[in-house]
Amino acid sequence: MILPIYVYGHDALRQETDPVEDNTEDLQSLIDDMIETMHNAAGIGLAAPQVGRNERLFVVDLTPMADEMAEAGEPFPHQPMVFINPEIVEETDETVELEEGCLSIPEVRETVTRPERVRLRYRDRRFEEQEIEAGHMLARVLQHERDPLDGILFTDYLSSFRK
Repeated sequence: MILPIYVYGHDALRQETDPVEDNTEDLQSLIDDMIETMHNAAGIGLAAPQVGRNERLFVVDLTPMADEMAEAGEPFPHQPMVFINPEIVEETDETVELEEGCLSIPEVRETVTRPERVRLRYRDRRFEEQEIEAGHMLARVLQHERDPLDGILFTDYLSSFRK
């Protein structure tokens, strides 16, 4: 089922989310719906608050960027990816600036500085604990999609002049 995507200004986008406690049928249904919604909106990531759910969960599908990632020599994990209760456990001091956009802030793209590499601990769709080390585009997307779980949007990283 395609879910409505909440846009900038909605309170749900500014709330800190609650951890997911159990792997339930409702959780699996939400994951399916989020993936369908993300694909329908031509997005590469979607966080639960963007569809009005107060849960620490996001989904990612970098398939549209597969060629670009291959050219850069980046690994390309199986897609789509599901991240439940994600936690950044390490990030590099080196940063990179890239343009970002968001399904909840349509037609706005801005340059954001983020750590170049991160290590993320999370539970996968089977609710098994995992850890992933990511660089370049995958690292950026993981950081970008994790932010809304703490009520943060990419525009929060902009200077007051750019906001």
